[in-house]
Amino acid sequence: MNEREPRADLRAGGRQFATTRWSQVIAAGADQTRDSQEALARLCEVYWYPLYAYVRRWGHDADQAQDLTQEFFARLLEKHYLRAADPARGRFRSFLLASLKHFLSNERDRVKAVKRGGRTTVLPLEFENAEGRYSREPPDNETPETIYERRWALTLLERTLARLREEFRESGKDATFARLEGYLTGEQETLPYAELGASLGMSEGAVKVAVHRLRRRFGALLREEIAETVSDPAEVDEEIRELFRAVRGE
Repeated sequence: MNEREPRADLRAGGRQFATTRWSQVIAAGADQTRDSQEALARLCEVYWYPLYAYVRRWGHDADQAQDLTQEFFARLLEKHYLRAADPARGRFRSFLLASLKHFLSNERDRVKAVKRGGRTTVLPLEFENAEGRYSREPPDNETPETIYERRWALTLLERTLARLREEFRESGKDATFARLEGYLTGEQETLPYAELGASLGMSEGAVKVAVHRLRRRFGALLREEIAETVSDPAEVDEEIRELFRAVRGE
């Protein structure tokens, strides 16, 4: 699916729903089409790190986690697990985690999934940055499931922020976004609108409107990101609630 293609209305109550990557994969089932295979590969490429973090927290070292994660994706893309995808419970994150648990259980007696140096690369995963990211995760009392849910949530938020930043850059307003971004991340909540407006050559009222529009656009993009990973529009709102619960550590 082209990132630039127009999507249907994803707002709460919207009656239309775009064909998303995950619904496309589920619709194809075990008989994968080229488009659905590419859609699945794209989803996996984007959300591989939560799985890597899960494997690390499960007790494997960095090398083993890299091998197991890559081998898992090899199996997944070869359709072995897609036959188990249940359209009635079609959330991509739930499917991924259930499939990974099944895979790790079967691999328990074969920790070295691929001989070092001979790993088959099925996706260009950024393993060189994985351990640096993992070292910044919370203490080891966090369960593998908790770290997976948190990283899933943060990945979606990071992608949404990156898309919004790119929109401002393309319209030549990247400097403005840099000043307003803190109102999304919470880093700038105490900065008075009047003070920021003075530095931007805007009135206090104009800054309030700009921040409101920024937050509204961020929310719309977040809905689009989540919609790509569910098979039913009714699941989007619940996934948003789950996302913020994961971020809060609930």
